[in-house]
Amino acid sequence: MDQDPVSPSVPRDRPGPRLIERLREAIRSRHYSRRTEKSYWYWIRWYVRFHGMRHPADMGGREVSEFLSFLATQRDVAAATQNQALSALLFLYKHVLGQELPWLDGVTRAKRPVRRPVVLTREEAMRLLAQLTGLKWLMASLLYGAGLRQIEVLTLRVKDVDFAYRQILVRDGKGGKDRVTMLPEQVISPLQAHLVRVRGLHQRDLAAGYGEVWLPDALARKYRGAGRQWGWQFVFPSGRLSAEPGTGVIRRHHVYPDTLHRAVKSAAAAARIVKPVSCHTLRHSFATHLLESGYDIRTVQELLGHADVSTTMIYTHVLNKGGRGVSSPLDRISASPG
Repeated sequence: MDQDPVSPSVPRDRPGPRLIERLREAIRSRHYSRRTEKSYWYWIRWYVRFHGMRHPADMGGREVSEFLSFLATQRDVAAATQNQALSALLFLYKHVLGQELPWLDGVTRAKRPVRRPVVLTREEAMRLLAQLTGLKWLMASLLYGAGLRQIEVLTLRVKDVDFAYRQILVRDGKGGKDRVTMLPEQVISPLQAHLVRVRGLHQRDLAAGYGEVWLPDALARKYRGAGRQWGWQFVFPSGRLSAEPGTGVIRRHHVYPDTLHRAVKSAAAAARIVKPVSCHTLRHSFATHLLESGYDIRTVQELLGHADVSTTMIYTHVLNKGGRGVSSPLDRISASPG
């Protein structure tokens, strides 16, 4: 996402709650994540500044179209970025201002490139993981061994790891869906030992008057005191306590995202892997290697949490087993140069 070129304020020229307060109430009443709230507010501020600090209620479809076209033509943003901005503005007008925007016919859409996912070979995945130790190895092993997204690893709760059934329950994944995926045998003993240390940390926090983890607003209201219970704690907590933005409550959040991202990038470099590697590369590799092993694509779809099997089908193209899975005529020539 581009750097925000605007100040954190928007015009306040109307009585009643400020726009940010109304947006926050609308988002949290629908149980959207804090990341979504932060992202939506980012785009709304930029939209307001782009139109000379005019209040969104004084604008409409034409101004939204102009802003989205500016992002595509002047800022050259990706299609996904433009769609994110559109989602924020649609939410603002529909759920905060109570206005339906007309169909945005005049928007210049950012081009969505068609790219194949980067996938490691099994040997490359082994080399990458061999460069990691301790906590970072555990987290990266769940990316590759369970097909988790980066944020799903970071926000994993103790109660959602089922050692008896060798499975992980991913709650509120992408699209707000829950799913079940496997718990790799190789991580069980190290993960159990890790949780012993995490429990000791939690008990020390409780003794110091802290120990309450963040919960979504609805859960926090419904289950009073649940945030202090062991089962709700993050599997990978931060090494320090911090004040929650907005409320100032001191809590121990999960490991910062850049910690895992940098560890995977550094491990790939140390393993001399020339492919561009990210945390999501390990999830792509998980899916591809399952298909290579002969698992049904519907099974892989469920493990990944894809809503549509067509999304999972991209891995068959990586395997060269899709509709274009043909043999080169060169490989059919039996004679070799002598």
